[in-house]
Amino acid sequence: MDNQLKNQSQITDANAIIQVMEELLSPQRISAIEIFIVKHSLLGYTYHEMANISSYTTAYIKEIGSQLWQDLSTVMGRRITKKNLNVLLNKYKYRTNQDDFTLEQFSPEIKVKLPRLSVELLQFPDGSLSLDSPYYIKHPSIEDQIFAELQQPGCVIRIKAPRHFGKTSLLHRLSVFAQEQEFKSVYLDFQEADETIFACLNQFLRWFCSNITQKLALPVNLNDYWDEEIGSKVSCRVYFEKYLLPKLDCPLVLLLDEVNRIFEHSNIALDFLPMLRAWHEQAKNVRIWQKLRLVVAHATEVYVPLRLNQSPFNVGLLITLPQFTIAQVQELAACYALNWYNHQRMQNAMFLRAMVGGHPYLTHLALHYLYLQKGEITLEKLLETAPTQTGIYRHYLQNLLVILEDELFLKDAFCQVVMRNEGVQLNALTAYKLESLGLIQLQGDLAYVSCQLYRLYFRQQLQCS
Repeated sequence: MDNQLKNQSQITDANAIIQVMEELLSPQRISAIEIFIVKHSLLGYTYHEMANISSYTTAYIKEIGSQLWQDLSTVMGRRITKKNLNVLLNKYKYRTNQDDFTLEQFSPEIKVKLPRLSVELLQFPDGSLSLDSPYYIKHPSIEDQIFAELQQPGCVIRIKAPRHFGKTSLLHRLSVFAQEQEFKSVYLDFQEADETIFACLNQFLRWFCSNITQKLALPVNLNDYWDEEIGSKVSCRVYFEKYLLPKLDCPLVLLLDEVNRIFEHSNIALDFLPMLRAWHEQAKNVRIWQKLRLVVAHATEVYVPLRLNQSPFNVGLLITLPQFTIAQVQELAACYALNWYNHQRMQNAMFLRAMVGGHPYLTHLALHYLYLQKGEITLEKLLETAPTQTGIYRHYLQNLLVILEDELFLKDAFCQVVMRNEGVQLNALTAYKLESLGLIQLQGDLAYVSCQLYRLYFRQQLQCS
């Protein structure tokens, strides 16, 4: 009796899996022999055993099966075999049954992307996304612009955005692009530096040069080029000019992440940043410096009164990462098996975007939470509690609240913004800081609150009146 129930369950699973396979491989139809192979693969039959109970030869069954697994692997974006068929497709089947989800309603690009999601371990949406993460939402126009700029000798690209906007994820993809162009690529995260590294410029620049050299798999040879009498900035330039760059027979793409860490150390920032600018200027006249392409990424929350005419932040291509559009919210929702392309549910994307302003991290977090709850909570309920002390954004909002409470002039100015539906004119420095925090958007000289979440939460917490 137990075996009979088990076989019946396996047959039911097989029928559901075949239905999903038909959707994946559409318009290709699943043949009778393929259905036979799938059903008996799930029952644990070998190809030889399948041949013994059919009119097909072992070689023919193996050939048809191998082609089927190859076709599925192409669509799924990972290797599929008769041994993992049950696990992978059952996970996908479960997700496709959620929220009236059907593959036909998505573009070919998303069709290929969706099956890959189902077999990935669901990760909390914090930190950078892996290169093969299906949750990465592209900004095609921005990425194409950066790719084109990286081809230019001696270029500088500046990427800025509030925290959790996807800067690091983008940098890793730029690194891959650089390697595809047969460039050398070095990613350097300033968060990896010990606090003691920032004690003095000389120590910091030696750390900087040593890290890059090691990542290029070259011997660290600082002492031969470092001369205290000419200073650490000149020594650093000489090291690149006479040692590192000549060692390379291709351009070097230097990806500097979390540069805002340097902002916290004015003794470093006011020398290091102008040095990078000087290297960019060198590329206009000195051929060796044309090998270097700089990509500088930083969070906008940190503000230091840098001398802008001496920093790299007013040269090169400026990229400000945007908020998600409605279409991108829909695409990410599809990644979480939510069919917000459906006409009746399209407003969900609009409501979520209105609440969080298209903020990538806040959007991810909401969709992640909806998926985990598996129908136990609606989007309406989630948005209702979002601006409260028990909502899913409470920790993120509390961090912003601490900043505002420490800067009374920012608090007072932001209160003006959240209490009015029309734009508010603020002085330039205040507007710059609030925009850097992501709290406001500027339209001309007028400041508007970035999203409804901030309006509702801070109106209450700051006791604005």
